[in-house]
Parts: sequence; structure tokens; C-alpha cells
Amino acid sequence: MIRYTLKCDNDHKFDGWFASADAFETQATRGLVSCAVCGSVRVEKSLMAPAVQAAPHAPKAPSGTTDAEKPRPSKGQLQTPASDLERAMAKMRAQVEANSDYVGKDFVTEARAIHDGSKPQRAIYGEARLDEARALAEDGVPVMPLPFRPSRKTN
Repeated sequence: MIRYTLKCDNDHKFDGWFASADAFETQATRGLVSCAVCGSVRVEKSLMAPAVQAAPHAPKAPSGTTDAEKPRPSKGQLQTPASDLERAMAKMRAQVEANSDYVGKDFVTEARAIHDGSKPQRAIYGEARLDEARALAEDGVPVMPLPFRPSRKTN
């Protein structure tokens, strides 16, 4: 597998993993590679430094020149948010996770129980198939998709 730093025509940068350089070219030509931020399919490889590991006995670089001083991604986050949109989505995620109960695959059952009053009112989030979420909305249960995966579901 090879990782590329990619950039769309709106100047959003994101990473993509591909089986080979040819696999990237094939997928990009067919419009199968899209921007993680805006969805644009006009994506190209961006300049990137190779990932080279230092030898175990190599001296550390002077302070201020190592990756150790860069902000580290939080749990479940691939990289530090780079744009206002990414920062807003990270803030939304933090708010949802701090103020709601994660109910996982029990989301549909819990949402219906809260809606019909058999369980106490509270904010929840979890997982539902598209047909299940649509049925909830059609039945008047207030639901909305979130633009991120729950932390518990990320590696």
C-alpha cells in the first residue's frame, strides 16, 4: 500500500491509500477519488515528504525541528484540522460526544423509545441503516446524520 497526500481543485488537502501508483491513476481518471472535505473529483497528488524512519541509534534532531513538537491528532482523528470547516466539524464532534450518550447499534430502538416516552428524554447518537433512519424520520422521530464516525468505531 502507498499513501499519498492529495489536493483537490479547492485546495483541500487529505490523505489517500492505494495499492500502487497505477491504482491511484486509474481511480483518479475514472473519478473514483474524491475530496474528503468538499467531494470534488478533481484530485491530484500533492507534494509530500517521504516517511523515513531513523535508525534506532540515530541522534534526535534539535528542538524545534522534530515532528514531536507538532500538534498530535486526538484519538480517532487522522490529522489536525487544517481548515475552518474541519475545525467546525471537530468542534461539532466534541460537542456531540460530550453531551450525548452513544448507544451504538441500539440507536433505532432507543430513539423510538425516547420518542414514545417509554424511556427518559436524552440526547443520543449511534448507528442506523439508511432505511431505518428514513423510517424514523417518516414516523416523526427527529434524527439527522452526523458527518463523522463515532470515536468508538474508529481505529
